[in-house]
Amino acid sequence: MSSSKADRGSETRELLLVTAERLFAEHGVEAVSNRQVSEAAGQSNNFAVGYHFGSKEDLVVAIVRRHSESIERRRMDMLARVTGSPDLRDWVSCLVRPTTEHLTSLGNPTWYARFIAQVTTHPTYRKLLVNEAYSSRSLKQGLEGMFQLIPRLPEDVKQERNDMGRLMVVHMCAERERALHEGTAPPHSTWEFTAAGLVDALVGLWLAPVTARR
Repeated sequence: MSSSKADRGSETRELLLVTAERLFAEHGVEAVSNRQVSEAAGQSNNFAVGYHFGSKEDLVVAIVRRHSESIERRRMDMLARVTGSPDLRDWVSCLVRPTTEHLTSLGNPTWYARFIAQVTTHPTYRKLLVNEAYSSRSLKQGLEGMFQLIPRLPEDVKQERNDMGRLMVVHMCAERERALHEGTAPPHSTWEFTAAGLVDALVGLWLAPVTARR
């Protein structure tokens, strides 16, 4: 393959990824077909998505991986700075700020936070997302550091709060991204402001007492 043809293929692949991310964020993954992605990306070949990625599941994973390298690098850098810290906030920050800093770096508008929110509402695609997330070495390290500093919790409560925390981060980031896109975000609001609020809330969530349950 010539270098010019390879470059065109790479450009087409990137255009399809960007277009699919936007359409999935705006309409939901289930509501958008591969053909619609190809058409919106200006491809005369309606099977361009299949040619470059395969199935819709493969396309979803490719979008996630397009962003994961930056998030992983940021988290590894943060973990290196907080190693040995006895402050729960430091470890919770490692789970929140790599994503908000990545979103900051993308400028405005962005669609990734809303894309992730859409993916997490679909059982099949959510499973793909979870598998990708838990293949992250930095995420595992961050969770291990955090769990060492929280009170001992019943396993079902620990899982419940882990799910609460994940949903909080996903949907609060999506809400801010939507507000930025619509021009309704408060003037003083920044991604750092959002991150600080999430860290406060998550620390409170993990340290909250457990009510006796019947």
